[in-house]
Amino acid sequence: MISNERTAVDAVHATFDRVIAEGLKPDATAAASDEQIDAWAAVQGVSVVPAAVREVLRLMGHGHSVWFAGSAFGLDTVDEETKPDALGALPQLQNAMVDAAGMLVLVDHQAYQYHVIDGADLAQPNPPVWLISEEEMAEAVWPSVTDWFDANAPRVKDQLERFKRMRESGLWVDPARLACYELG
Repeated sequence: MISNERTAVDAVHATFDRVIAEGLKPDATAAASDEQIDAWAAVQGVSVVPAAVREVLRLMGHGHSVWFAGSAFGLDTVDEETKPDALGALPQLQNAMVDAAGMLVLVDHQAYQYHVIDGADLAQPNPPVWLISEEEMAEAVWPSVTDWFDANAPRVKDQLERFKRMRESGLWVDPARLACYELG
């Protein structure tokens, strides 16, 4: 696990830069400011945002493109209703979180899975990320934010090959998704 703040920020950038080099257009994501990030966290009742999370949101807090396709992520979609939904998934589960009420929700996938940080870990620069799956599990699946970010990065080369096969087969490809990639 990367615990140093600078190292965590560098690891976020390394993952992001790798995905851009593979063919995701840099303008396919939209950044958020520190003030916007702080306001977003405050809506969740959180006053400290881990350095690695802050850096992810600085890169793509307002537009995540294909990074978390099919899920709510970022300042525009994870809102004041998301955290109560995530907390509502916990009563039925064995919960090893130290401070679930203080958690920071990062992702809401279809209102039954949530990627969160335990409130007790928010002061760490690169804390573990938990997966809450309603009526199934709540556990720290990723040892750090940087591992979570990397594990959820789009597989650009695979997606470009898929688009190529679809086009060669005469299948429709969503122009909005195509616009996120360097097709050259």
